[in-house]
Amino acid sequence: MLSRAQEKLIKSVQTKKGRETSGLVLVEGEKLIAEAGARVEFRFDENDSPRFAELVTTVTPQMKAALARLPVASLKDVLKKKTVVVLDRVQDPGNLGTIFRSALAFDAGLVLIECADVGNPKVIRGSAGAVFHTPWTEMGRAEAETWLAKCEKLLYRLELAPDAIALSDLPDQPILIIAGSEGQGIVLDVKAPSVKIPHHPKLESLNVATAVSIALYERNK
Repeated sequence: MLSRAQEKLIKSVQTKKGRETSGLVLVEGEKLIAEAGARVEFRFDENDSPRFAELVTTVTPQMKAALARLPVASLKDVLKKKTVVVLDRVQDPGNLGTIFRSALAFDAGLVLIECADVGNPKVIRGSAGAVFHTPWTEMGRAEAETWLAKCEKLLYRLELAPDAIALSDLPDQPILIIAGSEGQGIVLDVKAPSVKIPHHPKLESLNVATAVSIALYERNK
């Protein structure tokens, strides 16, 4: 059975403040627990507490859950990847989870600037556990702008612009791609060539997760 202290801890990680304080995240479902692997601190299910439904965000028959620690890579390790995506204010948890999933599929690293909380259960579920395997790190806006201004890697902005080049024309060497949210686009004050994904003219823009996924697929061909 779970102790009162454990139940209190589990409930606390349902908030961003609680996750930041404990360094733990809630992982729900046997598959995601398996993806977390050795990072799992402890597991629990409906037999461990009569208040189980209050401790999780989704309830299914024979549901399993756990608390685990998220890995956070150093910027140096993230930059070892041939393609690194810098995400600028991607605050929808579903989009961020999908981007993590695509980054793992196509061997990319991620740098997050004021994005949704990676420990949010919606991000973890949307990533299908990729948050535990994809190298990623976070930066503040000012720090990111200073870093990008002097970064030695080739840098591109993923956006529609009159002079944007096609994805297929990108050089076959390590690059950084900046992608912003659908609502605001790229807010970072960083000058770089634009790269675009051609699509039907009646469509104003692509969902950011879709655009990043296509870009990573193209880079990995």
